Amino acid sequence: MGWVDHRPQALRRSDTELLRHLQTFELDLKFSAGIWYFAPGGGRFHDRYTPPLDIPARLDIAAKLKDDGLAAMEAHYPNEINEDNLEVWQQFARDTGIRILTVIPLLFYDATFEWGSLSSPLSHVRMMAIERTKRAFELNKELDTDFAVVWPGIDGYENPFGQNFYAARDRFAQGLAEAMDGVPGVRVAFEPKPYEPRGHILYGTTAEGVLLGHKVEALLQNPANRQLLSEGHALVGMNPEVGHMLMAYEDLAYAFSLVMEYGRLFHSHWNSQPLGNYDQDLNVGVIGPEQLEAALYTLKMYGYQGYFGIDINPERMPVEIALRNSMDALRAANERINSLDHEQVLWAVEHPDKARGWLEAYLIRARASHPDKLSPLPPLER
Repeated sequence: MGWVDHRPQALRRSDTELLRHLQTFELDLKFSAGIWYFAPGGGRFHDRYTPPLDIPARLDIAAKLKDDGLAAMEAHYPNEINEDNLEVWQQFARDTGIRILTVIPLLFYDATFEWGSLSSPLSHVRMMAIERTKRAFELNKELDTDFAVVWPGIDGYENPFGQNFYAARDRFAQGLAEAMDGVPGVRVAFEPKPYEPRGHILYGTTAEGVLLGHKVEALLQNPANRQLLSEGHALVGMNPEVGHMLMAYEDLAYAFSLVMEYGRLFHSHWNSQPLGNYDQDLNVGVIGPEQLEAALYTLKMYGYQGYFGIDINPERMPVEIALRNSMDALRAANERINSLDHEQVLWAVEHPDKARGWLEAYLIRARASHPDKLSPLPPLER
């Protein structure tokens, strides 16, 4: 199992230590991609715009992106990776050096899951979901992945009247704990989303994801899992997706910091999205580049060492172009934040009464192609 120690994320640093960290630590932009969007399907309101591709054809495209920075792939079990095509995936990894980063249990698509998966009130459906989750975890262990992403897309409701919320949330947490104890040592990167396809999805916000992590870990009983917990490792972390956070009107930097405060940022999914709205999965940086920069600066401040998963829906351009654009958008934003005067930034934040408007003015100039054409930057009265 690929094992990363996420405990340092929770470290509190003094002002001096934080400045030294910002001046010496840089994010390692390792990129992963989801195999599902290499041939986007249609939606509710339009036919598909690209031809269907089988898994080998999609992997052929991914292989050509190695030199552009693609380092890992993500796939759902059993529709994208399974026992029948496992050797195809393993050969791809051997030939290219592109890792299989996570195997994700498909818990939202099947008609069987109409009323939920791990939270389903129908016992036979819930058991099917638990068994599928266990099998996905087994593949994660076999393939030495870093974690298993879990997204409860179909676990939720539309009409809140009379819903037994306690029971639904308990069933989901208990089912996830049962699967984890059945395959100990596999970490879960939980991915919240507030709505779509359900009107309201269980554990749909970042804060709820942190709560779920504590709840599931308290239920774990397998000695191997208890040992890891006793050493201070989180076993249920998170895979926040930028689009999902913005659908919930969350501030990216604050939301990411909340996850890292508890050492639970196992992975991250990147795209862009207008506030609220349906899940658009636009290329990184198309909307809200200032939110992108603030989020990356937060990850830099607290020492994120994981992958940057590109989770997009490139319906109207080749996936190769969309991925290159998204990776370049992250590289460009990362270069901008690394070039900042961290000492001045921290001082302005810690002395807001003496730096009124300075940080805003500084960032305007940092983003400008010709800052010399703007008014002079006001001095900091230190």
